[in-house]
Amino acid sequence: MAERRDSLWRRAGRQLMKRRGVVICFVIIACYLLVALLGILGLLPDYQERVGDSYDPPSASFALMLGTDIFGRSVVYKILAGTKTAMLIGLVVPAIAVPIGVTLGALGGYFGGRVDAFIVWFFSVISSVPYILIVIAISFVLGKGMLAICVAMGTVGWVGLCRLVRGEFIKHRHREYALASRLLGAGDLTIIFRHILPNVIHVAIITASLQVLGAIKSEVILTYLGVGIQDGSSWGTMISDAAGELVQGIFWPLIGVVFSMFFVIYALNVVGDALRDALDPKLLD
Repeated sequence: MAERRDSLWRRAGRQLMKRRGVVICFVIIACYLLVALLGILGLLPDYQERVGDSYDPPSASFALMLGTDIFGRSVVYKILAGTKTAMLIGLVVPAIAVPIGVTLGALGGYFGGRVDAFIVWFFSVISSVPYILIVIAISFVLGKGMLAICVAMGTVGWVGLCRLVRGEFIKHRHREYALASRLLGAGDLTIIFRHILPNVIHVAIITASLQVLGAIKSEVILTYLGVGIQDGSSWGTMISDAAGELVQGIFWPLIGVVFSMFFVIYALNVVGDALRDALDPKLLD
């Protein structure tokens, strides 16, 4: 089984490297992550700094490449700050949701019985309420800000992964290698996390890549609705401001943020699809 798993990962890596479009998308994502890292280190320009007059049109300089907003702040600097926010949320939310989904799905699928019944009841209750409403409610309770958004989305974003992992564990718990481990004296937790989980971890990886995309879009929507990031360093804030700017013929802030979102969302979609195809064990010869 270990040899087959190694073969799966090697084949997946070869398939991904052969696809030029996927490699380009990985580079795009890496560039966004680099911007986020620079923001964490405090190396990005201050987006609140006034660099010109109100609504200066785009010009040749980097700071004024996409003009200024109503306060004379650089639109480029605001987009970079929004990139940092989006990528941080896109990484933190899966870091919260994936362990919860994997753990609950593994326990429910392996043990069955009352444990499985409780976990199924638990995620059924959560999934019965619209996702966006739960996130908004939790955000109001915790307060507005990045931490509240991450916790809200992370604590409800595990349901889909839990269902997938549970189904995989139900299939694997009675297979020969799991039964052999039990006969050799391995405990339940050892069988779950050392033997079965490595054979289904590709489900978590694929889901995590898609959750990054979902977290970024959800943050933009929540901020646009007024319950997300409030300090202005968000693409959602820029889209919200664009409603009044377009009436005045000020279009460049919206164009900048739309293209910034388009590239990262497109790249994440392509990478997510590629990972799903490359990590599908059925593709092994």
